[in-house]
Amino acid sequence: MISYEDFWKVEMRVGKITEAEDFPEAKKPAYRLKIDFGEEIGVKKSSAQLTLTYRKEELVGRQVVAVTNFPPKQIGGFMSEVLLLGVILEDGRVPLLQVDGEVPLGARVS
Repeated sequence: MISYEDFWKVEMRVGKITEAEDFPEAKKPAYRLKIDFGEEIGVKKSSAQLTLTYRKEELVGRQVVAVTNFPPKQIGGFMSEVLLLGVILEDGRVPLLQVDGEVPLGARVS
């Protein structure tokens, strides 16, 4: 088990996907995303294996939840700065965690 103190170390915040494009250099089919987390955090990049679940057009404008305080991770020639949160299903689809209704960008999940 983890403690509440451990949980609070993980910053999960709400952002809005502003760009989604193919990521052909990735080992597994993925998109390169830009996500706006508001003034405090700004726009961050992420790579996500969402091609079985979403078309690029469906992602743009969607509010999502991501971990914003992991160190950046190099994925091929792309630096992923945040980790989107979703549910990995047995068939490979990954439905994203999302909020109910519009909330302020950068709002922290608790």
